[in-house]
Amino acid sequence: MKGLSRDRLWSIAVLLPSILLLAVFVYGFIARTVYVSLTDWGNDPAQALALDPIIRWVGLANYQELFTGFLQGRFRQELVNTIFFTLFFILGCLGLGLGLALVLDRNPRGEGLWRTIFLFPMSLSFIVTGTIWRWMLQPQGGVNQFPNAVGLPAGQFSWLSSTDAVWKFDWNALPLITASVVGLVLILLAVRAARAGDRTRAIVSGLCAALLLGWALFIGPNVRLLPAPELHGFNLALIGIIIAAVWQMSGYTMALYLAGLRGIPEELREAAKVDGASDFGMYRHVIFPLLAPITLSAMIILGHISLKIFDLVYAMTGPDNTYTSVPALNMYLTSFRQNQFALGAAIGTILLILVAFVIVPYLTSSFRGEEGHA
Repeated sequence: MKGLSRDRLWSIAVLLPSILLLAVFVYGFIARTVYVSLTDWGNDPAQALALDPIIRWVGLANYQELFTGFLQGRFRQELVNTIFFTLFFILGCLGLGLGLALVLDRNPRGEGLWRTIFLFPMSLSFIVTGTIWRWMLQPQGGVNQFPNAVGLPAGQFSWLSSTDAVWKFDWNALPLITASVVGLVLILLAVRAARAGDRTRAIVSGLCAALLLGWALFIGPNVRLLPAPELHGFNLALIGIIIAAVWQMSGYTMALYLAGLRGIPEELREAAKVDGASDFGMYRHVIFPLLAPITLSAMIILGHISLKIFDLVYAMTGPDNTYTSVPALNMYLTSFRQNQFALGAAIGTILLILVAFVIVPYLTSSFRGEEGHA
């Protein structure tokens, strides 16, 4: 072809198969899933597995059913479970991983052995981790029997089968809570923009925050998603799953933080000591700020893992424990056990949107950073 060098033609020929496969098997299937979520495929059991099913366009009816339908309380509890699981999973992995990295950074005896021990759980699959921890958290054995070793009575906590919940709230208050949280975030962004001298961004963020908070004060309390109160909260049975997930992934964050600590020039630490900084001051004003990009990267990776969590929950509590279930598990059951393909596709699309909220800003920031350094 005229205008294309031989090297460029070879590049196109090598990349084209991958581009076509991605277009069909990734983005094509995503588009197909979104389309199916806007139909009624599977709502009629007689048509679900028919060779030529009658499929009707229903718009956003499946999404409305998930968020306001009388029979979809399980999905709403799963969303709440996912939020709490993500929050505590990320905090646990970051805190434990940073602590282990700080200890290993002081070059203790047998550092290589300890590093291998801490990293080993990461090599296991979530199914293996779930099976191990399910045995350890049995009500009549495992962790509950530890107090017997020091002469105390055995524990009675139902790690994986508890039905107790804390921090309950009415699902009808969800729009009010969401508007309030987003409004407060916008206020923080407006303050930061004002301090940075970006007047336009500060004004836009401030106006949006005022509108949201005004809506939350005067209109939000009158919005009702359900005809009756429906309480959701943090189920205590999730604690065991969070512990198992943190045990598996904290070694990963430890490795990230340890690499970051080893990459900080010794001259910076010496300069901080010469300026009179204590150990605490050096970590607070020198080391932790330098580790901020690693923390952000770890949060993004752990966040998208937690949003898609499936196998660990399946292995630890099974598919039918509604107190510990997550949207990915519900999507599997809805699509392949109940054959409600449209409703399952709607759950998958919601998961995709949640993951996009985590991944897209990070990718955009990384792309702009690379453009700035180019």
